[in-house]
Amino acid sequence: MSAKLSFASWLFALAFLVLAPRGATAEAIKIGLLKTAGNGGIFVALARGYFAAEGLQPTLTYFTAAQPIAVAVVSGDIDFGSTALTGGLYNLAAQGSLRVIAAQSADMPTFQNNTVIVSNRADAAGLKSYQALAGRSVAITTVGSSPQYCIVLLSEKFGFDLKSIRFLPVQTTPNVVSAVSGGQADAGVGPAAALLPAVQRGDAKLMGFIGDVTPFQLGAVFVTTKTADRRGDVVTRFLRAYRKGARDYHDAFTGPGEKHRDARDAPAITAILAKSIGQTPEQLKSGISYVDAEARIDARDVQHQIDWYRSQGLLKGELKASDLIDKRYALTLPAK
Repeated sequence: MSAKLSFASWLFALAFLVLAPRGATAEAIKIGLLKTAGNGGIFVALARGYFAAEGLQPTLTYFTAAQPIAVAVVSGDIDFGSTALTGGLYNLAAQGSLRVIAAQSADMPTFQNNTVIVSNRADAAGLKSYQALAGRSVAITTVGSSPQYCIVLLSEKFGFDLKSIRFLPVQTTPNVVSAVSGGQADAGVGPAAALLPAVQRGDAKLMGFIGDVTPFQLGAVFVTTKTADRRGDVVTRFLRAYRKGARDYHDAFTGPGEKHRDARDAPAITAILAKSIGQTPEQLKSGISYVDAEARIDARDVQHQIDWYRSQGLLKGELKASDLIDKRYALTLPAK
């Protein structure tokens, strides 16, 4: 009996020695992102083992604003960034430091991504429409951020003078919520997952969602040029896993015509998001972002963003969307 046990123990030890190195060879990667539904493709890929199946072991590093993520990628603190496109990112890309390898999320009709909220005091004083933003103070994270660009798009759509807006760069999304809730800003712009709880508490009023009135390519996944050139195998494996997660997310929440509609997998995906973001499934229902099924990026809209940042003196150096988007990895949407 003892000999049998010893032999069984020996077999177990041998199996461990044979199999353990395979698990140990999983390559560690760091991904920088915000706690928003727009990163659903990454959250799903991690929860469902798609990264593990590609031999990758991701660590998620959370930020409270988009611009620092691009800086962290360039500095080497993280390997992959997944967040909104910003003036800071475009400036780093113009220096040859960054390459976009996939889309993250987009502002699209019927989906709740970038959100405009209004202070209770401003609402009571008549701030009830996008046109009425003229002459008001608007809290954003930083100058050159996607929340600022959202106001740019609204000014183009509704014809109010952008120069009349007093932007208040408060550095983080939680600070945007605080500025509006406390009445220091008339309005604020940011991701629905972060801003809508203030509306649900009665601390602010909802004006609307950017995607319903002026859709655009909000976010992207990016790496350093060095990573794109020298770690192609890692980037390719990352994208295989990420696109599987993006497909699951898309199919759970998107119906015909790319409009928001919950499918059978929606509760399971919502549970993954809730755990990842730290909100209840009920809170998340009104903050679901649009993610393309193949993580394709809208190159034409990216060029529009680049052109605006340059026109405002917020982009130094030459940059074209065709140079920023790495065609070795990224898929692009058909031209409209």
